[in-house]
Amino acid sequence: MSSGPRCPGCAEPCVSPRLLPCLHSLCARCLRRLGPRGEPGPAAPFSVLCPLCDAEVALPPGGLGHLIPDYLARSRGGTAAAGGCDLCAEGAAVRRCRTCGAQLCLFCCQAHRRQKKTASHAVVELENTEDCSQAGKPLFCPSHPTEELRLFCEQCDQPVCQDCVADRHRQHPYDFTSNVIHRHGNALRELLKDTQQHMGILEDVLGQIDDMGSAVRSHAEDVATEICLFASGYVKAIEEHRDRLLKQLEALKVQKENLLHLQKAQLQQLLLDMRTGVEFTEHLLMSGSDLEILITKGVVASRLAKLNSVAYDIHPSVDDGIRFSPQERAGQCCGYEVFGAILNKVVDPARCTLHGEDLQSARQNQLTGFSLLCNDTTGERMRQGGEAVRVTITHKDKKDCAVEPTVCDNGDGTYHISYSPEEPGLYGVCVYVKGQHVQGSPFTLMVKNKFRKHRGVFHCCTFCSSGGQKAARCACGGTMPGGYQGCGHGHKGHPGCPHWSCCGQVKESSECLGGPPGSTWQRSLLRTVVL
Repeated sequence: MSSGPRCPGCAEPCVSPRLLPCLHSLCARCLRRLGPRGEPGPAAPFSVLCPLCDAEVALPPGGLGHLIPDYLARSRGGTAAAGGCDLCAEGAAVRRCRTCGAQLCLFCCQAHRRQKKTASHAVVELENTEDCSQAGKPLFCPSHPTEELRLFCEQCDQPVCQDCVADRHRQHPYDFTSNVIHRHGNALRELLKDTQQHMGILEDVLGQIDDMGSAVRSHAEDVATEICLFASGYVKAIEEHRDRLLKQLEALKVQKENLLHLQKAQLQQLLLDMRTGVEFTEHLLMSGSDLEILITKGVVASRLAKLNSVAYDIHPSVDDGIRFSPQERAGQCCGYEVFGAILNKVVDPARCTLHGEDLQSARQNQLTGFSLLCNDTTGERMRQGGEAVRVTITHKDKKDCAVEPTVCDNGDGTYHISYSPEEPGLYGVCVYVKGQHVQGSPFTLMVKNKFRKHRGVFHCCTFCSSGGQKAARCACGGTMPGGYQGCGHGHKGHPGCPHWSCCGQVKESSECLGGPPGSTWQRSLLRTVVL
């Protein structure tokens, strides 16, 4: 027996293959393994997973047994390929009917001979069959095994036999398969054409995806190379910057140590000279005669006076102020910007200064402020912030009245202190750096009342601003002859200068010094104010 096709699911000879909706063909044994666990309902047919493509496919209402037989799989490989019985689709085919072309199992072969319609058919063993191809072989109805499928039911969209037309497909429109094959074949060809177009598009897209994947991998490798070069260069720059910082630190340490050694040597020599002078003088005073003391007192006094006049620092000439600031910008090294600098400056509160136009004066409910400039022990300005700055502003008469100032670190050694006092009066202001008063602290702050705007008019005289009214008055107190109660000076040809009618201030941009609103004096100037 020749070798036939095998089931793609179990790799065994394909017996009674049937076609799943995903167009994969499985043998009867593999199909039974996919069998549903229960009976399918009319509203919810069972579905199974195809073992070849993992697609979920819906079974026909009758279940696995109603799947379409794969006739193409049966035709491939001749008799050995068609290993299943064409009538029962369960037993293995052992013989073939030469008259109707059906492959029969042993049981169906006996039934084939007993039926009147097929009793005269010639049945031979499969080994003796010369024609192994099923091309052009008639197909029989699964419901009526002796009837050939020659008709096509249009309503049910399936091939039927004559008995089907007379039974279940009665009154259904039908036609011969030879008449409808062209129409349905053309419809399949159109669908095939569309599918082939989609296949071409998908193949192009897959090609683009492969190309893009290759491009991504290539670019990733290039970027990885750039990252490695950048990192190695950055590491080299950091290492060089580290060596440079360590060299600066060593030089700074040596410089401070040399200054300390020099100061120590000078002070030790001065101490030795003083000890020698003290010992000689004490010995002279204790052991010398009066005449000896009087003779040598001049040179001894001169020496002691000279030693006492030598100026020396009571503190070490340098401090231990060496700090490292990792956030400090340190320029570029090997083309990379690096951070970290050695700071040897230490802030000196006594050398820190306060600056501001109105440092000792302010207005009620008006935001004002001043600046603090921090300097080191040599008086040079600090170039970085981060110092502990504290400011207190307390009313001198009302101890429970204090102002909460805001300290803003500018990051360059300067600090801005802003505040808004709510009560007028005298305040004591203290500014501390590292817990110590700065230069000029504490100081007194005068908070004046809220700025008063002028309620009158800035005029040359009452006569002009009132239009010549005699009863109009001015706060300057001037009058005019002829019964005019207001001033007439200030304009060209007369003594005086322009001024405010409400208070007499001669400066136009000034605060009003007149009486409070609603006073008798203010009402007497009402006519002038309105004008």
